[in-house]
Amino acid sequence: MSTVSAQAPSTASEGPRRYSQVLVRDMWASLAIVSMWLAVLFDALFGPDLVAASATNASTTTIPSAIIVAFFAYLGTRVVARYGFSQRGSA
Repeated sequence: MSTVSAQAPSTASEGPRRYSQVLVRDMWASLAIVSMWLAVLFDALFGPDLVAASATNASTTTIPSAIIVAFFAYLGTRVVARYGFSQRGSA
């Protein structure tokens, strides 16, 4: 009398396939992070400045818009890196 196992044994091709899926996920996460920081670079080079003028003493404050874009790129980089480079399902 023979018994049938509950799970089929894993094939040898699952290892390279899982590895390639991890590489693809890492590639897309890296591409997303690079594109965010390229947007910051181009905004710093070609973007306008934010100018705030005071009506009472006629003074102006100028802030490069790249500072605000860089703040959001930093937040986006943290989120993309956390989920894009995570090792979920690798066990």
